[in-house]
Amino acid sequence: MSFGLLESAQNLLAGLLDLGRTRFELFSVELREELARLAVTLIGGIAVLILCLFGIAFGATAVILSVGEANRLLATVCVAVLFFVLAGAVALWLRRVVREKPRAFDATIAELQRDLTAIKQ
Repeated sequence: MSFGLLESAQNLLAGLLDLGRTRFELFSVELREELARLAVTLIGGIAVLILCLFGIAFGATAVILSVGEANRLLATVCVAVLFFVLAGAVALWLRRVVREKPRAFDATIAELQRDLTAIKQ
């Protein structure tokens, strides 16, 4: 009888270890996906930022130089104010995007929650 109990405990432990391994594999897959998405986002974002900065700098210089010399100070201030307004708009948009992003590792957390519920029953 104690042999059956020992075998049952071993089977339970093996099942729990297998379940833990499966959940860890799911977590590692999700982690790799998050890291890849983050790397692509960062590289793309930096490229866009650099190209936009060049475009903005040359565009602002062209606008300021195209205005008559008497109004260049006013044109410079207007261009600067426009940049600040655009930066504020982008900051608000970015804050909204960050808030709407789904939580990382949702699948792993959901699976662990289902496991916990199944164990408690």
